[in-house]
Amino acid sequence: MVAIALSLMVLLTWSLLAPKPQPVVNKEVAYQASNLASPVELSSTKVVIAPEPPAASLFEIKRKKFDLTFIEPQAAIQEVKFKLHQDYKFPLKYGFLLADPTLSFVKEGSSIDSVTFLHSDQNKKIIKKFIFSDSDYSLWLEVSIENTSASSISVDMPLILGAMDLNARNVQSRYHDVAISTNEKSQHVNAGKNAVFQEAKFVGMRDRYFCAIVDPDSEKYSAFIKKINGESEVGLSELEYVLKPGEQISEKFHIYLGPQDLQTINSIKPDWSMVINYGTFDFISQVLLQMLEFLHKLVRNWGLAIVILSFLVYFLLYPLTLKQMRSMKEMQALQPHIEELRKAHTDNPQKLNKEIMELYKEHKVNPFGGCLPLILQMPIFFALYQALLRSIALKGASFLWIKDLSEPDRLFILPKTFPMIGNEINILPIVMAIGMFVQQKISMTATTGSQAEQQKMMLIIMPLMFGLIFYHMPSGLVLYWFINSGLMLINQIKISRAK
Repeated sequence: MVAIALSLMVLLTWSLLAPKPQPVVNKEVAYQASNLASPVELSSTKVVIAPEPPAASLFEIKRKKFDLTFIEPQAAIQEVKFKLHQDYKFPLKYGFLLADPTLSFVKEGSSIDSVTFLHSDQNKKIIKKFIFSDSDYSLWLEVSIENTSASSISVDMPLILGAMDLNARNVQSRYHDVAISTNEKSQHVNAGKNAVFQEAKFVGMRDRYFCAIVDPDSEKYSAFIKKINGESEVGLSELEYVLKPGEQISEKFHIYLGPQDLQTINSIKPDWSMVINYGTFDFISQVLLQMLEFLHKLVRNWGLAIVILSFLVYFLLYPLTLKQMRSMKEMQALQPHIEELRKAHTDNPQKLNKEIMELYKEHKVNPFGGCLPLILQMPIFFALYQALLRSIALKGASFLWIKDLSEPDRLFILPKTFPMIGNEINILPIVMAIGMFVQQKISMTATTGSQAEQQKMMLIIMPLMFGLIFYHMPSGLVLYWFINSGLMLINQIKISRAK
């Protein structure tokens, strides 16, 4: 049981601190190293670092559900601010940029439904028009390029969906990943690896709660990921083509800028829902989230919905939990006999193991009976962990003293910062650690020697470590674990009192 608990602690810590690498398919083609000072042609794709725009070049378009900050010379979107979600800012840095540093746009006009940018030089005229919709989080981008010169010109302008900050200093970078849909398959790939995907249908990038998707009307595009100085550019590119004098081409892109909400995305284009992914146990996460949303419709409070879900999951797994606790009780009853065997066979470990196994067989006790049910419960726990961690529904949701279920509960803010806990007092993790201490205290067996010392040590270390791990977790997650631990404690007391 100690080994299982330590393993769970390591897994939780790893999932909190480390980004999750994901496999890349064979069709991907790695980029070569590039000169960062200028656009570089790589596999018929140009990738460019856009300079930081001056404040004077920025302007804002206010919509019903979000505000867009545009960079005028680049005709690009710097960030999206979602009004319905506590003004959450989703950075694109230079979203929907045409990757050609010679381009310089001016805002030609804007209305309640659109904004238009124009670039014009001696060879070509380019118009970029963003068309908005008040009904959902989607918009359209129309790009037209006209050859205004007397000779043919070549055109090769990849469209950059956005850039993600993957630097270690950015604590949110572990939530970033890229979704690619091609004619062959749809998948989530590592945002930190250079890659090209042929025959792309659409490409998406996301952070913890929100995502951006670009879906071209034509099927002649490939998708790319380009890592540059701790950031990754994600976008679409097509093969270079030639425009004759006076010739004009137009491209149209369907765009989604909004929350990772299955119902919202399905109402626009169901294919895009693959952008939402909760990792290894994605299917279980989706089911649990749908249960949580159903409960919320009944009780109209996300915190109360989590409490009810905790009860439902606990009682669903109750047969396994009961078997686990009974097995632990049986093992405790045999501890005095095992201690006697240890004393009798101190110098003969082979004989000791044989005698212990005979003892288990005689009393019909399975030494793995306490571990197996816990292992079977782990997929549900990690699925729910990922679901609650990324659920946009919890953003800004309150419950009792908790102001935001997506953040620590923060009952008090201290004037000074302390190691490990920072400057906040979070009650839920503290109460959870106390409950865990009581549960371990109840389940302690009468042992002597080194085992007794180990029990005393783990009695302090395990609650303390789990309390610290959960201390800065979202309070929605801690609330679930607290309720689950409380129910297990009650059951443990009940079983301990049973004769």
